[in-house]
Amino acid sequence: MFASVNLAQPANPAQILSASEGKEKITRPDWSGEDCQVLEHFSQSGPMILVALTENASPAAKRKAAAQVARLSARLKLEGIILNDGLGFMAREVGEAFGLLAWQPGILKGSGSKAPDLKDLLVWSENSDHRRELDYGLSLAQSANLARTLAFTPPNVATPLAIADQAKEMAEKVGLTCQVVQGDDLEKENLTGLISVGKASENQPCLIILRWTPPGSEGQAPVVLLGKTITYDTGGLSLKVNNGMKGMKGDKSGGCAVLGTMHAVATLLKPSFPVVGLLVAAENSVSANAYRPDDVITYRNGVTVEVTNTDAEGRLVLADGLIWASEVEKAKEIIDLATLTGGVITALGKTFAGYFCENAELRARLEEAGQATGERIWRLPLDQEYRDMMKSDIADLINSNPNRLAHPIQGAAFLAAFVKEGTPWAHIDIAGTANTDKDQDAYVPGPTGYGVRLLAEYLGRG
Repeated sequence: MFASVNLAQPANPAQILSASEGKEKITRPDWSGEDCQVLEHFSQSGPMILVALTENASPAAKRKAAAQVARLSARLKLEGIILNDGLGFMAREVGEAFGLLAWQPGILKGSGSKAPDLKDLLVWSENSDHRRELDYGLSLAQSANLARTLAFTPPNVATPLAIADQAKEMAEKVGLTCQVVQGDDLEKENLTGLISVGKASENQPCLIILRWTPPGSEGQAPVVLLGKTITYDTGGLSLKVNNGMKGMKGDKSGGCAVLGTMHAVATLLKPSFPVVGLLVAAENSVSANAYRPDDVITYRNGVTVEVTNTDAEGRLVLADGLIWASEVEKAKEIIDLATLTGGVITALGKTFAGYFCENAELRARLEEAGQATGERIWRLPLDQEYRDMMKSDIADLINSNPNRLAHPIQGAAFLAAFVKEGTPWAHIDIAGTANTDKDQDAYVPGPTGYGVRLLAEYLGRG
């Protein structure tokens, strides 16, 4: 939609006006003034975009109007806009919408494709407070776009260790520290989930650790963000069928969201408390070395798991991350994101991500962040009956119950066994929300970066 979007004063801008500011300037039969209506108008003083929205509008209405303004600006090929004071209350949403629409899906287009005719855009407000909000929205969109690009990158490029290299490069630029646990160190740390899932692939697995430790916070228990980072999922020996592998490069979207959030932590949020991002990265492939249904895995916390389905691999690597967060990082609280189950799409479609959380305070704060950003979550149950479904006759747990009942809950019930008792924890299944197949609001078809804005809002509220 745009080649780039930057905060700077344009030479010949269009004006974005509220309905009250522009009502005397136009008389058109197609202008109703109804809430969220967005209309272009051309006057002697230049182009205008009129927005029917009031200051008490809901976050959803502001996002909807901002996306319409951004799309209209792209269609009109505007090169500069000024947000007038009457709409300063939605400056952050405007910044986000323009920033998100600047994401380019054709990241690997070569000489066989014609470059799209896209314009650079300058956005501005004469009000310094509104300018700061515009800048915040643009910066947050940049972090989300980082996650989208990585999620969209194909598996022959975005291997586990290639993602680790990108994490190191990003950490050095923005002031994070990065540690990568790989090779023999995986054995030393007894990260058996990553070892088992990744051993069939020539692309070796790893645990990527990004840390934000501001001055004075040394020794404090961190907030830990954990992301499933399966760079490609064939299903392993429980092979996916009926073209089910197509698009499985997106199975790393949870980890990509954590990477994008850590970028926002270092460049935008800069919280006074420590934050740790964990990416459990592996490729679930097929070879003579592949782990098998009927294998039993023993984790570093002593829990044993009978593998019943190698296509339920995400929870096996997340278990390593949860143990690490509990034992090594000594987390204050843990939030994990994962494209874990098709069942959550059946239950909730692409409107909400399903989440599981038994801590009332953590639930409330996450849901508030979801409403504020539009990355909404819907709580699903995690009763003992579901946990009992995951018990094994020969080990402690099975990784998947063949009956397929309560499919998304099975994953959460399994993961609960790897969280230290008393630690606030939320598991967010983003399988339905990590990607869109149509133009929608500020998104083009492809990855949404879901989770970056949700977690950034959550962390920004302290």
